[in-house]
Amino acid sequence: MAVTELEYLRRAEGSREKLYRAAVMTLGSEAAAIDAVDEAVYRGYRKVHTLRKQEYLETWLMRILINVCRDELRRRRRELSVAELPETAQAEFDALPLKEAIRRLPEALRQVIVLRFFSGFTLEETAAILEIPRGTVATRQRRALAILRLELSGEEEQP
Repeated sequence: MAVTELEYLRRAEGSREKLYRAAVMTLGSEAAAIDAVDEAVYRGYRKVHTLRKQEYLETWLMRILINVCRDELRRRRRELSVAELPETAQAEFDALPLKEAIRRLPEALRQVIVLRFFSGFTLEETAAILEIPRGTVATRQRRALAILRLELSGEEEQP
């Protein structure tokens, strides 16, 4: 049974906090995260008729958000490479060691960490969102956690 537009809006509103957490960890900015969530909900609303099973709405919407975030990160890279702008002092002020370490992870590893630990998805749900096997999610999670452990333990040792 297809999801009605009203049902979509109700469930999307209930998912906003989870979507926001994933977006802020991916994009590193609260303002950009809010914009990304709004864009993902809007894109989902326009395409809700294509969703075949309503029980997958949350994972489907998270997949849309990941694509929106990926588009934003690509846009930022193009802007930075063209303008070669330095990072703002505000971004450095707001930087937390864990947040920065996660942001430095390769995209495939970062996505798993954000979905698993900041959005609360299970291995199976993460695999469905990223459209990869469950075992790949587990492997990427182990690799990402090992990298984070090394980075964060190295930062603590510095004066």
